[in-house]
Amino acid sequence: MLTILLGLLLSIYHPPVSYEMSLAGNFGEPRPNHFHGGIDVKTDGVEGKPIYAIGDGYVSRVTMSKSGFGNAVYVTHPEGYTSIYCHLRSFSPRIQKAMRRYQYTHETSEGDARFSPLECPVSQGQLIALSGNTGNSSGPHLHLEIHDTESWNMLDPCDFIGDFISDSVPPRAHGLMVYPQAGQGVFCGSGAKQAFTVNGNSISRPLKAWGKVGFALWADDYMQGSANHFGIRETILTVDSQEVFRAVVNNIPTSSNRLVNAWGDYDQWRKNRTWYMKSFVEPGNTLNILRAVNRGIIDFSEQRDYHLVYILRDFKGNESRFAFTVRGEQAEIPQPEASDLRLFRWNQTNTYSAPGVQLVVRYGLLPYDQRIRPEVKPRREALSDSYRFTPVSCPLITDGELMLYAYPERVDPDAVVRPEINPEKYYATAEGRYVSGEYRDGWMHVPVRDLGHTFALAYDDVAPSIEVVSDADGRLVLSLTDGQSGVASWRGTLDGQFLVFDVVEKSSRVVCVLDESPLRPTGKARRLAFSCTDHCNNTKTIETSIIY
Repeated sequence: MLTILLGLLLSIYHPPVSYEMSLAGNFGEPRPNHFHGGIDVKTDGVEGKPIYAIGDGYVSRVTMSKSGFGNAVYVTHPEGYTSIYCHLRSFSPRIQKAMRRYQYTHETSEGDARFSPLECPVSQGQLIALSGNTGNSSGPHLHLEIHDTESWNMLDPCDFIGDFISDSVPPRAHGLMVYPQAGQGVFCGSGAKQAFTVNGNSISRPLKAWGKVGFALWADDYMQGSANHFGIRETILTVDSQEVFRAVVNNIPTSSNRLVNAWGDYDQWRKNRTWYMKSFVEPGNTLNILRAVNRGIIDFSEQRDYHLVYILRDFKGNESRFAFTVRGEQAEIPQPEASDLRLFRWNQTNTYSAPGVQLVVRYGLLPYDQRIRPEVKPRREALSDSYRFTPVSCPLITDGELMLYAYPERVDPDAVVRPEINPEKYYATAEGRYVSGEYRDGWMHVPVRDLGHTFALAYDDVAPSIEVVSDADGRLVLSLTDGQSGVASWRGTLDGQFLVFDVVEKSSRVVCVLDESPLRPTGKARRLAFSCTDHCNNTKTIETSIIY
């Protein structure tokens, strides 16, 4: 039945480009804090390639941003799916007009427009955009995602348009990582994590184990016509022909994105940028694409040979196998050394308190037990000291809560006349960057996504700066800068009538194309008013005359 369904999907949807597709990235590749949620279609290293709707439907959303997807078009399909086309340079004229109509109707420069089914319908193969390099893109390409419209789970686009992608190259394993469970197992005479090089489809050196051990594999998939390497679609581990672990990367809830750090060896990636994906499930890892017997932990409890086989497959069914033998040999299992570090446990709510700081990591935020080492750095002229809880990056599954006490008397302590301190101007930083927070009864409540980040409080009562860069050729270009909490919003009017100002990609500028506004040119002087507000509600307003 599944094969029939996939065949129907492949017959319904067509490629988003008019040339033979070659991929730079595939679905589900592990990235720090997230899975790659789609496929990256190459555009020959240039912008401006026509992008087409893969199926009938309607444009349900259009977004414009300096980060993330950049310029993106969402097309909702009647079969229950939504396709997203990202990092676009520009939209088709019809979609651009719909976007502008939405913005002027709602008087917002925010680049996020929602449409009903009748406002902007599209047909399969209809031009919707030109490819680009906007948002968090390191080079020109098309990032294509497909989601289940109801659940918003991320789905593998290769299940929809895979017939148009050539791939006869199987995956290949590069390395094996071994994890003797603390106090419960030993491998090759050690209780420590160990790496082994895979030579072809085997490991040359003899392997011995006793007790409970987990494994992880570093492997890549490949495709002809592309020098890139890709994530593995399906991973199976068997022991003596019995399956103990299976991962099928084809349907991932967006809420599970950060669990990639728990499935992959995040610490190993942080050190050498190599992803070893575990063939066992950490106790707090609820990722739905993983299936395991006894969590995938193998108990070497008999003195005999254990035959282990990895089976790797890509979306086309190309398969490779990697086999190795582990000799069960009775040995003394080392016990963990005592540590003076505090232990946060995965199966409970954990708290830490000290003068000026409180941290709460609730149950469900850690995939495994984590030792913390709080660090405090005094800051004499700042609202708070700075705090860090682990010496290296330690991302949580979802946000924890940090409370930092504000010391207003520290702000400008040497001033002859004490400045009036307004709590509405407090803000929090993580790694020196603004993060949202809420001030209550002397404490700033701050979301925490990584215990290895450095957190602190700051004060901002200075408005942003605005500079008119250009007002020629029907384009108004302004530069907006704020060196503290950062620019949050802006609004412009011409003779009191609202204007849309878009962000200029990879810059501090915003631009208004006057021909796309409801205002008509008069050739006379008109009054431009523009306001910019930062995250602490400090606002700068300028007024000037322009000819339009």
